[in-house]
Amino acid sequence: MARGNPNAIALGPGKLYIAVLGTPEPADLTTSWESVSPNWVPLGYTDEGSSFAYSVDSENVEVAEELDPVAVALTSREGTVSFALAEMTAKNLQRALNGGSIVAGTGIVTFEPPDLGEEVRVMLGFESEDGEERWVYRKALQTGGLEINRRKGAEKAVIPCEFKLEKPAAAKLFKVLMDEARAA
Repeated sequence: MARGNPNAIALGPGKLYIAVLGTPEPADLTTSWESVSPNWVPLGYTDEGSSFAYSVDSENVEVAEELDPVAVALTSREGTVSFALAEMTAKNLQRALNGGSIVAGTGIVTFEPPDLGEEVRVMLGFESEDGEERWVYRKALQTGGLEINRRKGAEKAVIPCEFKLEKPAAAKLFKVLMDEARAA
């Protein structure tokens, strides 16, 4: 009877990082993100962890003489990284709105969103709780809507984010590093 590999089961929310475009990427699973480059900054607490989605759209190639498609043509693909930031900070608002200005001093901090066309793309990183996976998303833009709900009790306000991945200049959309035990 074939058995699975319990060491390949992924659990937990992991940690998220953000960096400016062109930041060096991790090459292993042990060097800290900040040691790879100080541009990698932890995103902090999330409401329920994160989600990565990847989809491919296709169209059938049909001919009159066949009932079945003679080929399938890929027409597009899309990757998204979604999470809700649980820390209500000016920096997290800046991340969720793709830029803008933060001014601190005199006991307060102010944030104003970017003008249209001044949005900033970023890199995102994920590290699994067990340290056996790292994902690097090379170019992303937050495209999700921003709705911050304020509710009574322990229901916290969160900053929802849905980053869409864009093709970087000279690389693939993303890269995954895994412990060698997860090769199979």
